[in-house]
Amino acid sequence: MTSNQKILKKLAPIFVYGRPILVFAGMICAIAVMLNRDPFIFFMGTLLFFISMVFDLVDGWFAERFLPNTNLARLADRMMNRIVYSIVFPLLAAGMMWRLLYATPGHEGIELVHAVFVLILCVAVLIRDNFAHFMRGYAVRHGQEPELQEINRLRTIVAAPLGFILYIYAFYVPALGDPSLIFLTFGRIANMPVENLLVIEILFLIINFGSMAAYSRKYGKFFLDEICLDDNILRRRILSILPNTLTLMNAIMGVLAVFFAYQGKMLESYLLLLGATVFDKLDGAMARKLGLTEPLPNSKKVNISFGALLDDIADGISFCIAPGWIFYIAISTSPDPYIQALPAGMIAIVYTAAGFARLGYFTLDKHPIPGIFKGMPTPAAALLVIAPLVILGEAHVQGTQWGQMVAVFSVGLMLVTSVLMNSYPVKYLHMGRFMDRNPWFTRTMLILVVIFVFTPYFGYLAFVLMLLYVFSPIVTRHIDPETAARESKEKP
Repeated sequence: MTSNQKILKKLAPIFVYGRPILVFAGMICAIAVMLNRDPFIFFMGTLLFFISMVFDLVDGWFAERFLPNTNLARLADRMMNRIVYSIVFPLLAAGMMWRLLYATPGHEGIELVHAVFVLILCVAVLIRDNFAHFMRGYAVRHGQEPELQEINRLRTIVAAPLGFILYIYAFYVPALGDPSLIFLTFGRIANMPVENLLVIEILFLIINFGSMAAYSRKYGKFFLDEICLDDNILRRRILSILPNTLTLMNAIMGVLAVFFAYQGKMLESYLLLLGATVFDKLDGAMARKLGLTEPLPNSKKVNISFGALLDDIADGISFCIAPGWIFYIAISTSPDPYIQALPAGMIAIVYTAAGFARLGYFTLDKHPIPGIFKGMPTPAAALLVIAPLVILGEAHVQGTQWGQMVAVFSVGLMLVTSVLMNSYPVKYLHMGRFMDRNPWFTRTMLILVVIFVFTPYFGYLAFVLMLLYVFSPIVTRHIDPETAARESKEKP
């Protein structure tokens, strides 16, 4: 073993076991800040949380590589995570309430909503940790290796920076005199728009729910075998909770998209609708994976099940009502009198009605084609019609002739899309399954979204991509439905 490896081996226990000490000291500093509002103590607490964040990102790697007992190292890493989260997130919930009452006494309604949401997020994090601990322990008793490295790593990557940012946001105290560069940076974080924080927090909440769903999917069989015995109906009802929960998240994303549109955040609204499409894909994929789409043996086939009805309701909220509502908000609240004069209400009603007609046809179609949509699917239609509104929401577009052209184009696009949704002879490929079969395409789209979301050109990118999908039947119409229905690269 080289001298560098010996040093790293000595550092490994510090990284693994030092985080609870750091965050506990940071909690003491936060309490002191709430009592006397000392900028130096705030700086010390922030420094401790930053070091803890760095340790959190590297401790798992050090534990597996340099601690002699790998199993003990993994258990220690998980235990340290539980201790740290049990300190950090209740502290952040208290800090948000303190900021609300003392730091921002003239707060707006959204500040109160954000503080309550952080409290809900903290409860969800602690519930997830206890749930995961219980599921792992039960799996070990049945000889199952309890590892879900990918989802845990993703959760850690988001949790540590989010905790650091929220600590600054909650306990920020301005420096006395001429502030240094680091305090100016802290000030920018502390004055970050609440809407941006909500998007990050919603992402973290989704990851926590995804982690719980992954644990349920991997270890749930042991519980179902013991709880249900041979009762297949009870087993099916319990399994249906997972896809139904994802369906509800689809509807919640649609409602949140409307909320952000009211705040004038069209980009965030579009991203939430994009999240709704992801949940719409996941609930169907999970239902098929769990065998919930096939009827039980010796049972009557039901045309409309509860899950299908719930899915239609969620799709109606997120992809029919929400886009029409967002369009009406964007046009009616525009500062340009020319844009305000456009018939936004009537167009929104036409689009919403066309969307519901499309959903009705999809549900009642007696001859569906697996992997193929008859007419443009409502999720794609929603992403298409909202893309120009993201462009219209950009500051450099508002009040210009180009903005007026975009608004008029958006009106026409709403009507054209209403027709495309109900053009049933036109066959559209199931985009979610296409992305599953082609991971390179998924990665490319993700990279483009991440790059363009921080530029003023995200709306243009979204519109071009959705426009390509509009004309995709010209190329994809000859694809075999059996190929289109596959959800992985391998043939069944």
